[in-house]
Amino acid sequence: MKSAERPIVTRFCDLVAVRHPIVQTGMGWVAGPRLVVASAEAGALGILASATMSLEELRAAIREVRSRTTEPFGVNFRADAADVDARVALIIEEGVQVASVVGAPAGRLVDRLKEGGVVVMPTVAQRRHAEKVAALGVDALIAQGSEGGGHTGSVPTSLLVPDVVDAVGGEVVVLAAGGMHDGRSLAAALAWGADGIAMGTRFLLTKESTVPDEVKARYLSTGLSGTVVSRAVDGAPQRVIATGYVERLEASGSLARLFRALASARAFRRDSGLSLPGIVREGLAMKRGSELSFAQVLMAANAPMMTKAALVDGRLDAGVLPTGQVVGRIEDLESVSDLVGEVVSGARAVLDRMQSL
Repeated sequence: MKSAERPIVTRFCDLVAVRHPIVQTGMGWVAGPRLVVASAEAGALGILASATMSLEELRAAIREVRSRTTEPFGVNFRADAADVDARVALIIEEGVQVASVVGAPAGRLVDRLKEGGVVVMPTVAQRRHAEKVAALGVDALIAQGSEGGGHTGSVPTSLLVPDVVDAVGGEVVVLAAGGMHDGRSLAAALAWGADGIAMGTRFLLTKESTVPDEVKARYLSTGLSGTVVSRAVDGAPQRVIATGYVERLEASGSLARLFRALASARAFRRDSGLSLPGIVREGLAMKRGSELSFAQVLMAANAPMMTKAALVDGRLDAGVLPTGQVVGRIEDLESVSDLVGEVVSGARAVLDRMQSL
């Protein structure tokens, strides 16, 4: 039997009823219905990104995915969102199988989701965060190492995943993220004790991704040393491609960043339909859930709008490109189906070779 014909089944596959232990993460402005459907049909778990959607946009996106596939999928949301209760209610009402959470959700939300039959899966970057969410009763978690794209921690994946597995792996399903991109990645994650992998950048660089072609080309031309972790976007560490625009952001003073944040807040208000009081509530919710100053909270409006400028509008002169460091290992655009198949067959080949030693 060929390795490609022999699936790898882990606790994660059993937990969420997918064929392969692979997750397509919920990337803002990227993980829409088209990519999620392709991921689900390929046997992975596709996750819709809801942070950049209004409630009604999210409802429409969920229903579009549901109309195009019968496979399981998930929805990603921020634990500190001002309307988090409404998003949780919508996920349960629409019968979404998995809730992917950014940040530590309140215990009452975990209980509510689980009572509604939803698998709860937050993302963590430290062992203590894994222990905290495990105590809340979550079903699974994604341990993202510092190689990961967007907001990231400081511990590399190769150290974080075994540490998290040792802490909670017996009671919680653990997935590895940060640098994951091929069969060797999956095999390594399994060796560390994880139950699968989660990939963002690799799914962004597929044929089904709606990111403009010229932006994908910029990603593909980036080497392993072509990314930077910057606080200039929204005050928190975020891994992005090192462009001239990011260099200018880094060089700008705090007053210039504040004015830019105000402009971004106005743009976010226009695009999202949130009222001014709604934006204030969002900011206060973020402040309560973090150690950010109010100025940093205001700067957080930069992240979605600067990302949208690049990933949706194709404006590399006025936008940032969140990415995992693994971008330097990706050389072409595959279909999602081919990508998932190659990851599984590649991992099986590695496991077979190791078994023969």
